Amino acid sequence: MEIRIATEDDAAEALAVYSRYIGTPITFEYELPSVGEFARRIRSTLAEYPYLVYTEEERVRGYAYAHRLAEREAYRWGAELSVYLDSGVTSRGIGGVLYGALIGLLKLQGVRTVYGCVTTPNPRSERLHEKLGFRRIGTLRRAGFKCGAWHDVTWFEKEIAAYDVPPPELIPFSRIAPEQIRGILGEYNAAPARH
Repeated sequence: MEIRIATEDDAAEALAVYSRYIGTPITFEYELPSVGEFARRIRSTLAEYPYLVYTEEERVRGYAYAHRLAEREAYRWGAELSVYLDSGVTSRGIGGVLYGALIGLLKLQGVRTVYGCVTTPNPRSERLHEKLGFRRIGTLRRAGFKCGAWHDVTWFEKEIAAYDVPPPELIPFSRIAPEQIRGILGEYNAAPARH
């Protein structure tokens, strides 16, 4: 098993993981994107934020990534996180390991707060966020319509760095030194059960 930075070549396998969610309210996307679109999303994310894959026997079994919380400049020190796992690897702590590595990388960039947006109820995802020290900050009622019903989404947040004034500029992920990235990923690959 290994956690590593995604590449566009991972798009087909990551999309296969994502495909199990497309018919559920866990994602509010209606149509499964193409492999080309998924590769574009990976490339676009990596310019600014980390995008990780979890592999077993050289096959992508899960992935996690970060993206900007909102468009306006003042939001740039916050990041929203997403994680998707193949059915065979859920409930094994892999989501927490992916989130932990992702948060470690975001700290290198200068992100101060991370957020999770969860379609609720979703006990597994809610427990994951709470176990990792996120706090529930609010619920948007009937925020999305999918699968014939209206669904709530609950926001979680976690502070990961000090709020200095003024904060240094956020470093794009593409400019983080490779040895720093290897250091964070090495910690999580060495003993993922600890995290």
